[in-house]
Amino acid sequence: MDSLIAVAARALAAGDALGALNCVALRDDAHALALRGIAMAQLGDLPRARTLLRSAARAFGPKQPLARARCVVAEAEVALASRDLRAADPSFEAAWATLEACGDRLNAVHARCLEARRLLLMGRPDDAERALGKDPSGPLPAALRASRALLAAGIALRRLQATTARDALAIAAQAARESGIASLTAEVEHAALALAAPAARLIERGRSRNVTLEQVQALSSAKRLIVDACRYVVRESNVTISLASRPVLFALVCMLAEAWPEDVPRQTLIAKAFRAKLIDETHRARLRVEIGRLRALMKPIADVTATKGGFALMPASAHEVAVLGRLFDEKHAAVLALLADGESWSSSALAVASGASQRSVQRALDALASEDKVQAVGDGRARRWMTPPVVGFATTLLLPTPWSTE
Repeated sequence: MDSLIAVAARALAAGDALGALNCVALRDDAHALALRGIAMAQLGDLPRARTLLRSAARAFGPKQPLARARCVVAEAEVALASRDLRAADPSFEAAWATLEACGDRLNAVHARCLEARRLLLMGRPDDAERALGKDPSGPLPAALRASRALLAAGIALRRLQATTARDALAIAAQAARESGIASLTAEVEHAALALAAPAARLIERGRSRNVTLEQVQALSSAKRLIVDACRYVVRESNVTISLASRPVLFALVCMLAEAWPEDVPRQTLIAKAFRAKLIDETHRARLRVEIGRLRALMKPIADVTATKGGFALMPASAHEVAVLGRLFDEKHAAVLALLADGESWSSSALAVASGASQRSVQRALDALASEDKVQAVGDGRARRWMTPPVVGFATTLLLPTPWSTE
């Protein structure tokens, strides 16, 4: 490769997009198009970046499969930065296989990281861990080590493994400092702040306090029955009962757990679980039916007993009962949590990541926009949603492996 291409590639590896453009801005050969596409991605012009990378892939053609595969993987990363969470298309999978077959180990590892990050954004940590694979046998560049460690931390956070996440972030911080890439260092610092920040609200024996993820992990190791209002499950030790598809039953167990060890009056249970204003005998009959269903589901870890005034939760072996709730009673918390990464999302991508219908997501976005909590950019199919940005900062895209044109 010629000297200008080599200089531009080194500039991109160091995060200097403007320096790379100074070398290749006026060139339209395949290598220059690819480098310009990556530079535009780092500067935040993602549509232009995808166009340039597609042009570069066509310019390389079938006679240069390795270079073409690198362009396809780079375009997949731009799509991920655009929050296009659709399943990996055959061209990406074929490019990934080409990189591995041709011995381009670093870019193949990078492709694994991209797929793992997509799966993690969709809330599938087990699939993300499988996609990430085992640690590579050979040495990796510092930026790629940091990227893998960040992914490992993200998987651990999804699993409420605070200690594992902290260890992974320490590795990521060291690697980010070695890379010298400011955006990468900032990403690691942001993840560390998120780990140290309050993650949930704990209600125990009528008292409420905010807890961090490490404190949540400590709760899980104790003899406690935990009603998790963030994940809609009830768990004790190694037993987990999901009530995500049973909202009435979850509302009942949540009220019983918040009141424990006291009971909850029947009228209160009916009014809150059934949202009934005028209570009659049909509501009381329904309550008895729902309590019977709850007893059957909770049998391995607890019982629901009738008292003179209402019903009470009776753990089978746990000594304490606690409720983990969201920090804020935000109706559209799931959408806000996805937008908290600062990137722009389409409503379809938010629907894929949250598991809700696109129409439900659109209603949530409209409600949040009316409260100035989110804002829209663009019109029609190009419309994207994001939280109000910090003035003076543009979206950046981290490409953790040096671009190679050999």
